[in-house]
Amino acid sequence: MTTDPHNGACHCGAIRFRVRLADGFNTIRRCTCSYCRMRGAIAVSARLEDFEIVEGKEHLTLYQFNTGTAKHYFCSVCGIYTHHQRRSDPSQFGINVACLAGVSPFDFQAVEVTDGVAHPNDTGRSRIAGILRFEPAD
Repeated sequence: MTTDPHNGACHCGAIRFRVRLADGFNTIRRCTCSYCRMRGAIAVSARLEDFEIVEGKEHLTLYQFNTGTAKHYFCSVCGIYTHHQRRSDPSQFGINVACLAGVSPFDFQAVEVTDGVAHPNDTGRSRIAGILRFEPAD
């Protein structure tokens, strides 16, 4: 079941996209793998067919590492990560929630952090490494 579409863009607006999330914001997560740890984004899932680049496809840059299964996309103009094709489920994209119009990573008080160092495709099991919390100051 999909939800209403969300519009998204990189920081400079060179890349614009539209996406329907696979399960609303119920799939928000962070990851402990070396790349995600440095990137620091919160991602949410969407099926490949529910993601469309509306403008700026020529500005997308692809980065792959390790097994090369995951495909990480970012803007060649401003450098912002917009989405990636997931290693654990290549039929889905992980979408950077900070790129969605009207959404901030700070909208979520608690975000599960998956153990990407011991990736489920390598170990055969998925594990939650912890919870990332945000508590706004008064």
